[in-house]
Amino acid sequence: MKAHAILDADLATIAGAAASAEQIGFDGVWTTETSHDPFLPLVVAASSTRRLDVGTAIAVALPRNPIHLAQLGWDLQTHSRGRFILGLGSQVRAHIERRFGSAYDHPAARMRELVCAIRAIWRSWETGEPLEFRGEFYTHTLMTPLFNPGPNPFGRPKIFVAGVGPGMVGVAGEVADGLLVHGLTSRSYLDTVALPALEAGGARAGRAAGAVEVCRQLFLVTGRDEREQAAAERTVRERLAFYASTAAYRVVLECHGWGALQGRLAPLARRRAWEEMSALIDDEMLNTYAIVGAPEQLPELILSRFGGTVQRVSFNVPFHRDPLRWEAVITALHAGLSSSARDQP
Repeated sequence: MKAHAILDADLATIAGAAASAEQIGFDGVWTTETSHDPFLPLVVAASSTRRLDVGTAIAVALPRNPIHLAQLGWDLQTHSRGRFILGLGSQVRAHIERRFGSAYDHPAARMRELVCAIRAIWRSWETGEPLEFRGEFYTHTLMTPLFNPGPNPFGRPKIFVAGVGPGMVGVAGEVADGLLVHGLTSRSYLDTVALPALEAGGARAGRAAGAVEVCRQLFLVTGRDEREQAAAERTVRERLAFYASTAAYRVVLECHGWGALQGRLAPLARRRAWEEMSALIDDEMLNTYAIVGAPEQLPELILSRFGGTVQRVSFNVPFHRDPLRWEAVITALHAGLSSSARDQP
């Protein structure tokens, strides 16, 4: 199992953080599109590392045009010498319309077409063939030599698509190299909804089973002592409550009979009653969506829950404070078998 560190995409700190992640043994680093642009810091991360995959998890796709994403992906693939992963997500309606000022319509169909358009642009650059992509949402029919960077010496970047509902997960199965699974996703939801949708999407496209890597973001409640553990628990409860207040994630809650909680959390979120929201995340829910344990317990807990199903995990922890301990965690994840699996005949 590969492990990725989720880094704060701050240009002032990302070089040191990425280099530290590589030294500890992480397989890759992700940036997210929250308070910083997700792409620009990856230039720094790639420059300060030699082995790590570098990628966006996620960059918000729908407000961007395929040609913009194709150029960013091509340049970062070249700069990283083949280590870039273009991770795309649709975001939710409120952010697309009110934060980005863009249209939010047919997100799954638009995402599928956007990925296909990016690949058509890359193919034109690789082969020199005329660019001729005509879709419902995007049309690209002009690529003159001045604007064509030519073949990439390191090949095309991988494209990962984030999905929660079966429609978007199915798109990942059809056209992506990987599925980015949100942290508010239980093993039960993976087994009963997400993975069947992923397989169905792959079947529609005639792809072989297992063609799409599954990368699961983890919420970790851990720490070196009770104080750190308690602080991590508060943070994770707040994060779970925030995501669970969003209508797009109600389908995940309903898998466990918790759908009504979204209706209770949404008005509290509008009032920014964050402490009240966190109090509604009980211990059962915390343990369903998060991995809870001391650092030395994490590999066993992660592998027993997701081993054999998830190829990559990602998490945001202060690994620089205790690098030797986190190096042991990553080494155990790379070994790939929990003790319970090793004990089976």
